[in-house]
Amino acid sequence: MDELRWTADGMLADELDRPVLVVAFRGLFDAAGSATSAVEWLAERLDGAEVGDVDPETFYDFTQQRPVVEFDGDGERRIRWAENRLLAVRTPEGQRDLVLLSGIEPHLRWRTFSEALLEASDRTGSRLVVTLGSMSGMTPHTRPPAVTASCANREMADRLGLDGPSYTGPTGVVGVLHDTLDRAGVPIVSLRVSVPYYLPDAPNPKATRSLLRRFEQVTGIETMFADLDGPATEWQARVDEAVAQNDEVRSHVVRLEEQVDQSEALLTRGDDLAAELEAFLRDQDQRRREKD
Repeated sequence: MDELRWTADGMLADELDRPVLVVAFRGLFDAAGSATSAVEWLAERLDGAEVGDVDPETFYDFTQQRPVVEFDGDGERRIRWAENRLLAVRTPEGQRDLVLLSGIEPHLRWRTFSEALLEASDRTGSRLVVTLGSMSGMTPHTRPPAVTASCANREMADRLGLDGPSYTGPTGVVGVLHDTLDRAGVPIVSLRVSVPYYLPDAPNPKATRSLLRRFEQVTGIETMFADLDGPATEWQARVDEAVAQNDEVRSHVVRLEEQVDQSEALLTRGDDLAAELEAFLRDQDQRRREKD
């Protein structure tokens, strides 16, 4: 596919250890930037290299997402376009490697874009895809952000105790991507964190931490989410101070806390979740070999 441009053919399927493709897009489903921040967190802390990108020419309306003129480190003038870069990331021995894509939701040709990512998953040997998202919700800032995990593959959802998809209505490129990969037989999991709807759309390290923690729980891949404890605590202190100055908002937060505390706690599986995922993926590989 011409839209998928490879820059490092050597570091692909043959050199990566059972990789997981992780995808997040800035846009409607990246409230407070929590999802793309999670992917960027992994890219900054693990050993990785760019292996390709998706050509922006086909997928963006540049009157909406304008390129930026800037100067590079050598003082040369250049134009920076919307990016969807693929990074191959090595993890500690024994864990699955990662292929990371953090970019901007495309405006056009979502089916073609999804087919490009399907090709990327095949080219890199990724037998599992995880999409990360964040959406405004009713979780108060004083409580742990809720993370919803779902999967369209019924067998996988049952074995891991995940929800099946339940949303109906207008969707984005992530919805198209899930449909494309599911029809191709590629397991894909959606992780979505809820951020307080009453706060400005500013960075939320507490939500990013919860998203990384849940991703680690599902995949068994270390994310160093605990390093966000300090930034998350500082963020909440700043929000607490701002909320305390507005009686109406403070009362609303108290009502949300009561609703959350009175609702039935969701039981999530812990240490055995990543093991169940590994068992499921081994079964998938065995079936693929038998079919071939």
